[in-house]
Amino acid sequence: MTNIRAIDMMLIDDLFDMSSGYVLNFSDRTFALFFASELGVNIDDPRYAQGGNSKAKRLRYFLQNVDKPTVVRTLNALWEYREALRARARESERIEDAGKKLRSLIGQLGGRPDNAPSAPPGSPIINKAKIAQIKGDLLSITALQPHTRGYAFEKFLRDLFDVYGLLPQDPFRLRGEQIDGSFQFGNETYLVEAKWHGKPLGVAELHVFHGKIEQKAAWTRGLFVSNSGFTEEGLAAFGRGKRVICMDGYDIYEMLNREIALDEVLARKVRGAAETGAPFLRVRDLFTN
Repeated sequence: MTNIRAIDMMLIDDLFDMSSGYVLNFSDRTFALFFASELGVNIDDPRYAQGGNSKAKRLRYFLQNVDKPTVVRTLNALWEYREALRARARESERIEDAGKKLRSLIGQLGGRPDNAPSAPPGSPIINKAKIAQIKGDLLSITALQPHTRGYAFEKFLRDLFDVYGLLPQDPFRLRGEQIDGSFQFGNETYLVEAKWHGKPLGVAELHVFHGKIEQKAAWTRGLFVSNSGFTEEGLAAFGRGKRVICMDGYDIYEMLNREIALDEVLARKVRGAAETGAPFLRVRDLFTN
């Protein structure tokens, strides 16, 4: 399998400082931790060292031999890390149009041409029939037994993220904690907490999830989806300026019923959180027309 042309690999080498066998500022240990936490991949697996054991050679082999969605996730995660390093060091961009060139490459991998007028490179063509199916899936969850609803809700969300091209990952377990999945939005990775309870959730659940986020890389974000919503007291106690945004079941209903794109909902929630500090802004308030 060959995912990337030689000329595009040259761009990747330049972007991520790979010419001397290194990748950005990673040590062997932090490189392995990065791949484990961001992608759920053991980059130290001998199969990725078939082209050589340096970090750069392992990364090149990995990118050429995994599926294209994984390549896109990897490039997005590395770009986020690169930009965080550059911002911390207050370094100017040394490669002309670096972000534009990477987006173009990601667009090619996503199957859309560079000049596509209707959406950014890599954006999916939304299947309305699939959206209708997802709406039916959400309604069917209410008829399930309580102990199975949580798992069905996680699957529903994964299907929803997948329809909008957000590259979801299935739930996974780290030492001492369960993560209900993750997805890629823009250049950021979001961990997911999904709850289907009979009553609105309070501050305890919000703090537990935020604690998981704080234990990950500084650029990690979180989406907490509670079908039953959140108590006003819990949101007030949780406070502002957190790395978590929230959705409730009515948000999802409004989004699907009004045919509002999930990526637009997330974009407005993220912007609203940045402007107000509030983790939960309702879809009906963000989309008043």
